[in-house]
Amino acid sequence: MEIREQMIEMGKRARRASRALAKASGKAKQEALMVLADLLESEGMAIAKANAKDLDAAAERGLDKARMQRLTISDKVLDAMIKGCRDVAAMPDPVGELESMSKRPNGMLVGRMRVPLGVVAMIYESRPNATVDAGILCLKAGNAVILRGGSEAFHSNTCLAGLMHRALEQAGLPQDAVQVPPTADREAVAEMLKLSDYIDVVIPRGGEGLIRAVTEQATMPVLKHYKGVCHIFADASCDITKAVPIIENAKVQYPSGCNALECLLVHKDVAEVLLPRVDAALGSKGVRFKACPRSLPLLGETAEPASPLDYGFEFLDLVMAVKVVDSLDEALDFIAEHGSNHTESILSENYAHCMRFIREVDASLVVSNATTRFNDGAQLGLGAEIGISTSKLHAYGPMGIRELTSAKFVLLGEGQIRE
Repeated sequence: MEIREQMIEMGKRARRASRALAKASGKAKQEALMVLADLLESEGMAIAKANAKDLDAAAERGLDKARMQRLTISDKVLDAMIKGCRDVAAMPDPVGELESMSKRPNGMLVGRMRVPLGVVAMIYESRPNATVDAGILCLKAGNAVILRGGSEAFHSNTCLAGLMHRALEQAGLPQDAVQVPPTADREAVAEMLKLSDYIDVVIPRGGEGLIRAVTEQATMPVLKHYKGVCHIFADASCDITKAVPIIENAKVQYPSGCNALECLLVHKDVAEVLLPRVDAALGSKGVRFKACPRSLPLLGETAEPASPLDYGFEFLDLVMAVKVVDSLDEALDFIAEHGSNHTESILSENYAHCMRFIREVDASLVVSNATTRFNDGAQLGLGAEIGISTSKLHAYGPMGIRELTSAKFVLLGEGQIRE
């Protein structure tokens, strides 16, 4: 069967499965998730073996450090997948929920009901844990999903999809609710993006190049974020003892994450005290600084002059841009120009400044006195996430169960007619 025919057939099967899932009981979906958690726990060696094949092949191809890190299913990552299954299973099922019912003057009751999106396609690089995250969230929200991971994670994704099929079958749900194309050929992506008759929305997750390519080719709506250029602004009133650990965590804890800190803005009044401490804490962890003229003398040997291109750049590595600003207004203007609508944070003991920052900054998550690394579905109480949307239509920020549903209007009448 040619790839085009193969993808059309997958689309048809996904559409049929989506109808079955839309009417499935919450109990059946919960059972599938709990069974999957148990399978992930018991099949850890098989998962590790499949992942090792991908890691060996990726190393031979010279995959960069950031993508190798994302590709690895460590014990910590596996534990997080297992926990995600159980957390999502325990969450309320939004499908069929009636909200905001009101009575019209003629006696009709009008409200909205939560419904699945239908068929979701996800296209992503590395991150085999995204296979499970996307699968469990779509299942809980009543959606069928087609998961097209990168070729570098083919064995890992195929193994994880097989476990999901076993869980679906045991719960009496259609296996076609979760599908992984059986080929790593890039033509499969191009053909999938033409299936607007079967796929309701596509979610790309990966580098900016991938996301732009999907957006340009897709014939269905796209939920996306191009990149995560995240800032922290250390205000004049920031608590230095709290600020340094927050900045360190935001940059060092997982530098290849889209919610990692890429640029530190520091108010001029605290720069001379804060920046040497930032240098001591982060420089010792291997962080290199791209510094503006005012910050360069306050940083150590790992600092070098910043170029204009270093601002608004997603390093995804132990590299951080630094700029001294004169005011909150300047920080807000800088973020508006260089941010990517992903995550922005202010460190300040001035309540009015924090509230102004939260109101005026345009980002999917705006933070006061905490790390940017909290822009994550699990950390924000969603159980898991299928991605972080930086476009505002339908969803803005981490996409959990509720963000994978829509709402249709419902009208309950007693014979009313329109005059």
